[in-house]
Amino acid sequence: MSGEDTWTVAGRTFRSRLIVGTGKYKDYAINAAAAEAAGAEIVTVAVRRVNLSDPSQPMLVDFVRPDRFTYLPNTAGCFTGEDAVRTLRLAREAGDWSLVKLEVLSDTKTLYPDMEETLRALKLLVKEGFDVMVYCTDDPVYARKLEEAGAAAIMPLGAPIGSGLGIQNRVNIRLIVEQAKVPVLVDAGVGTASDATIAMELGCDGVLMNTAIAEAKDPILMAEAMKHAVIAGRLSYRAGRMPRRMYADPSSPLAGLI
Repeated sequence: MSGEDTWTVAGRTFRSRLIVGTGKYKDYAINAAAAEAAGAEIVTVAVRRVNLSDPSQPMLVDFVRPDRFTYLPNTAGCFTGEDAVRTLRLAREAGDWSLVKLEVLSDTKTLYPDMEETLRALKLLVKEGFDVMVYCTDDPVYARKLEEAGAAAIMPLGAPIGSGLGIQNRVNIRLIVEQAKVPVLVDAGVGTASDATIAMELGCDGVLMNTAIAEAKDPILMAEAMKHAVIAGRLSYRAGRMPRRMYADPSSPLAGLI
């Protein structure tokens, strides 16, 4: 059971189930070291916030190298479908990236996804040939609609972005996992290693996180912790947990005692 255990999105296969972000770090060097410590193969990049093209300033690609990591451009900071689509068109022109992460936010306070706009933008992007991983609410009904519209992966939030509150609605995450035929990854809200483990124990294919690592006192050490947490949670899910019981059940039989 503990052999090779990969996952596939849009025809691309990965071993690591931990995706890390490229924001909020002190500098790109720490970001790169954390991504390595996490064992990540995919890094998500906010196209509107990260320097990808100005050589007069530090550039992400010089530290988190595209030949080492798969870049997943995202639409962080977009509040309309049009902004999101425009941003990802620019990303494809800049780096020939077709595997992308869509997020269309509703407001600046909660950073919750606007699901109506998200679904509309997804349909536009799918028509243009993008493979779209979609940040969404933990609503099983909308998750199904996204999959039916062509989403390459469903990425429900565990809690608000950057909150570190952990998985707030395990029931809905589990329902989304059970119905989905595409990968499901918890995106947003993870605060510590146990949160990542819970996401994986619920059957998710992976976890995406940024703040939990970037704002840790020791980002590189936390990245390593998250790597092991995701692996442990995945192994636990594959192993199959014991049943929950209302009352005690002795580890040794009570009959035949001396």
